[in-house]
Amino acid sequence: MEDTSYHFLFEIAIILLSTKVLGIVTKRFALPQVVGALLAGLLLGPAMLGLLQETTLMDQLAELGVIVLMFNAGLETDLGELKKAGASAFIIALIGVLVPLVGGFGLACVFNAGEETFLQNVFIGVILTATSVSITVETLKEIGKLSTRSGNAILGAAIIDDVLGIVALTIITSMAGTGANVLMVLLKIVAFFAISVVLWMVLHRIVEWWFKRYDRDKRRFVVISFAFCLLYAYFAEEVFGVADITGAYIAGLIFAKTPRVAYLQDRFDTLSYTLLSPIFFASLGLKVVLPEMSASIILFSVLLILLAVVSKVVGCGLGARLCRYSGQDSLRIGVGMISRGEVALIVANNGIAAGLMNDDFFGPVVLMVIATTILTPILLKLVYRGKEKDYSDLQESELVNRYEDAAAFDLAAQALLEDHERLRDSAQKK
Repeated sequence: MEDTSYHFLFEIAIILLSTKVLGIVTKRFALPQVVGALLAGLLLGPAMLGLLQETTLMDQLAELGVIVLMFNAGLETDLGELKKAGASAFIIALIGVLVPLVGGFGLACVFNAGEETFLQNVFIGVILTATSVSITVETLKEIGKLSTRSGNAILGAAIIDDVLGIVALTIITSMAGTGANVLMVLLKIVAFFAISVVLWMVLHRIVEWWFKRYDRDKRRFVVISFAFCLLYAYFAEEVFGVADITGAYIAGLIFAKTPRVAYLQDRFDTLSYTLLSPIFFASLGLKVVLPEMSASIILFSVLLILLAVVSKVVGCGLGARLCRYSGQDSLRIGVGMISRGEVALIVANNGIAAGLMNDDFFGPVVLMVIATTILTPILLKLVYRGKEKDYSDLQESELVNRYEDAAAFDLAAQALLEDHERLRDSAQKK
């Protein structure tokens, strides 16, 4: 009897090689490499060649991959910019949830009319409210825009979007008689963020002192910070009902702007790109299984994809404009919130289990997830395009400093030129 217990080694090797090769190919076409990793999962998965299947091990490694990705995003976050974006992020997320919710409900009503389909149609809107920030984070890191003003607004809005999505899902499942108590969910969410703020205030100072005091063996910093990340991600999901990636991101914020944060970033970047990130992005493609669909459902799929893209760009972009972001930054923020990724699939599966999901609509939801997941990095590359230096993300004080530095440089250059002319005149006289 053939021993297949080590087959997972072959699968991981195939995923790593295929994501890298297709990543290089997409980069040749001026596209983010993450697009290649997503295409690799689709190509190898059940939707196309069927060479690889989704397994428990792959799911667990993929979950670990997105946790490390978000922890690293927390490490790279500019805390000052994140604080400034707090109120703005809430407005961006709120409008970015309401517009897709209303739009999805309206579209579903057209294709699923009837008195008993109200909750099913609302649920389509709930699915569209989801945002998978992991795709955006990886793309912004690749193009060097993660710590910009617009990048911080996307991260903050995505966290709040996740919370609002949990609330919306809880409300609709409660209406169907299958969900938890809404008040209890809200209390847990509030408790989680209150505890997170206190932990950040206390632990951030302790970590700064610790990194300065014990600087010889840097490896302990990596081990302890990673263990804390995993624990906080676990407690966020299991105790408070908040997504584990949100816990991982907040754990990263605790270690951000500390003396050895660059060392931590380097180590977690290595862990991420050598194993975990390729498996995570490929696993999104492995989840895709397309059912047979009628002509009307295909039309619904096309409209759902268009609505998914436009509703986030309009909703989040409008919120950003209300918060006085520039037109270009508003567009970037809207595009950064488009991807639904694995979040929408999880919500859809919960809806099927609760009897809130019309079976005919699952295929369109899968197509919407594929389209938004692949489109987001491509559109992000376009809206951040340009070789010229981008000053749109700088604060007014930073611009003033740049202009003052430039003026000082001009004065120094003028003084050197005058000295040179005096020396030349003196030499000619001699």
